[in-house]
Amino acid sequence: MRSDSIPITICQERKKDPLEMFQSGQLVKICAPMVRYSKLAFRTLVRKYSCDVCYTPMIVAADFVRSVKARDSEFTTNQGDCPLIVQFAANDARLLSDAAQIVCPYANGIDINCGCPQRWAMAEGYGACLINKPELVQDMVKQVRNQVENPRFSVSIKIRIHDDLTRTIDLCQKAEATGVSWITVHGRTIEERHQPVHYDAIKIIKESVSIPVVANGDIRNLREAENVWQMSGTDGVKRNAMTVQWVAVASFLYAEIGLILIFCLPFIPPQRWRKIFSFSVWAKIASFWNKAFLTIIILLIVLFLDAVREVRKYSSTQVTEKNSASRPGAYEHTQMKLFRSQRNLYISGFSLFFWLVLRRLVTLITQLAKEISNKGVLKTQAENTNKAAKKFMEENEKLKWVLKNHSKDEENILETENKKLVEDQEKLKTELKKASDALLKAQNDVITMKMQSERLSKEYDRLLKEHSELQNHLEKVNKKGL
Repeated sequence: MRSDSIPITICQERKKDPLEMFQSGQLVKICAPMVRYSKLAFRTLVRKYSCDVCYTPMIVAADFVRSVKARDSEFTTNQGDCPLIVQFAANDARLLSDAAQIVCPYANGIDINCGCPQRWAMAEGYGACLINKPELVQDMVKQVRNQVENPRFSVSIKIRIHDDLTRTIDLCQKAEATGVSWITVHGRTIEERHQPVHYDAIKIIKESVSIPVVANGDIRNLREAENVWQMSGTDGVKRNAMTVQWVAVASFLYAEIGLILIFCLPFIPPQRWRKIFSFSVWAKIASFWNKAFLTIIILLIVLFLDAVREVRKYSSTQVTEKNSASRPGAYEHTQMKLFRSQRNLYISGFSLFFWLVLRRLVTLITQLAKEISNKGVLKTQAENTNKAAKKFMEENEKLKWVLKNHSKDEENILETENKKLVEDQEKLKTELKKASDALLKAQNDVITMKMQSERLSKEYDRLLKEHSELQNHLEKVNKKGL
């Protein structure tokens, strides 16, 4: 092994390590390991064309550890060769950790080749046969982590996919739990050579783990790299489960539920809400309220219809995807899309429903507060009318007592007047009864109560007039008696 300059620790101070590049959210351009090509001279060339990370050719870890000649032949580097990942073919955790310790001062990390489909490699227990041995892969990652003291030294794996994509996802999740830095996925099975790459499978793997995932296979230029990056969401890009618009709609839904719960609190009366609604700030935005309400209704309807379209789209294609042998894992991917579209359907539907409920609830609270206020006013009016009627009845009783003390000659006249007074009293009682009945019905029919109040007022005027006539008559009687 030859090094043309100082150890890699100085190089790490001048450039970001691969993990920092993945976390930046930008496309990370990586030169994959190629047999007999990815030597120092080739790596120096591609770095001049903005290549971010370079790999060495695959090196057999056992030969690298045992032979100085193999180390000098297989691995050369210099100060500008950074960031650098050394790829090893290994089937023994101890030998791999020893090889990692040797290259640690001169590289940013190592990569375990679990994707080489060549017969000689698989016969030796290297390469793609390791994707069927997740426990061995875990053991190798653990050994390297325990032996290498540099915490920034990365340990990654490169894999191919299974026919049953769930096995690949299980392998990746186990590797993630062990502490692997990132995973490179060649989107073909062991048997496939020149068939199309299954980028949808890479996307599913990316969405099943939280560590960076690198897409590999049939990427010949920068435009293709950017297309695969956007399509699969790999190379350190952490994709959110929900887009910005659905995050906003979900937040709007939670806000609606919170407002409805607040409006339903039993210890806040409708009158208090009416006072809050009468603040000047609401009056200023009242002119825009209806427009804003209709705008939100339209937006929610559009989102709801879009979600319905997505649900129908993925519901109609799930059987076809499940039976497609050329795209392993596509059925699981379609199911994931169907789940997300159904989630968006529920969010938009409930947001629309609660928005209409919220509008109706505010209207009902305002009307209830107004009815309670009117009820109080009518109750006060009815009480005042009853007091006045009671007072007139007492005065009529006094007048009857005075009339009984007059002479017998005027008894017939008094009896006639008394009969009229009794009739008036009965009428008054009838009116009072009507007024009482009207008071009981005031909660349900405000208009009827007002009409009863008007009739009582007219009756009051009539009694006042009759009372005046009785007083005049009494004065005349007194004069005649004298």
